Amino acid sequence: MQVQVRTDDHIHGGESLAQWLQDETTTRLARFRDYVSRVEVFLSDVDAGKSGAADKRALIEARVNGRPAVAASAEADKTAVAFTAAITKLQHALDAEVGRLKDHGRESIRGAQEPAA
Repeated sequence: MQVQVRTDDHIHGGESLAQWLQDETTTRLARFRDYVSRVEVFLSDVDAGKSGAADKRALIEARVNGRPAVAASAEADKTAVAFTAAITKLQHALDAEVGRLKDHGRESIRGAQEPAA
């Protein structure tokens, strides 16, 4: 699974922040590695450098093999808090998406015939 990190000009942290985001993303999404080819993390400052409540945004998009992308976002006062909230939302969304992939091809309970008595 490839992890790409992008930030706007108002997010500070440089290489150490990017490395932490890549490591954390890889760890938190490890169970989906057979289904996800690429994850993109976008960090931005909503107020463009001005201080304010919940002005850091994290948007995380996962490319699921053969399916549309799955995305989650969150806003918070700090970049790390926004990222953590967004990655948690993405985990829940991927659980649902991967569950659908695993169930695809199984016979529906609605179509099952009752056994003969």
